[in-house]
Amino acid sequence: MLPVKSTLLPTVSKFLDDDWNTLFDWSNRNFTRTSTTLPSVNIRETGEEYLVEVAAPGMKKEDFHVELTNNLLTIKSELKNEMEENKESYTRKEFSYQSFQRSFNLNDRVIDDAKINATYKDGILRLRLPKKEEAKAKPARLIKIS
Repeated sequence: MLPVKSTLLPTVSKFLDDDWNTLFDWSNRNFTRTSTTLPSVNIRETGEEYLVEVAAPGMKKEDFHVELTNNLLTIKSELKNEMEENKESYTRKEFSYQSFQRSFNLNDRVIDDAKINATYKDGILRLRLPKKEEAKAKPARLIKIS
């Protein structure tokens, strides 16, 4: 029996390295000030746009700050909670502070930055990054042979 050589895995790996890394930079600009876990991010591409989803349950839209500066899309959040409980002979006060920042370098030849928008619903921050017309996939066209 002959060994089966798979060429799909290197192709997929190269696609992810070449294409996704030129659109989004996954570098170490992503951090939390309190050493907490960064929220998970999903990125989906359609023919018209990229959809970025950030899992951030328990927050309000006012807790987020999203900005684009020189093709660097930055998503920041800060959440402070304080709880104080007074009982007969003791006082307990608990507080927490959570913050994170995620940044992505966007390819300005692909993304129409004037049309980026964000919504927050059901614990998910969604950013829609529309593609420029020239970056959208074009349908195949038949070329006549003369």
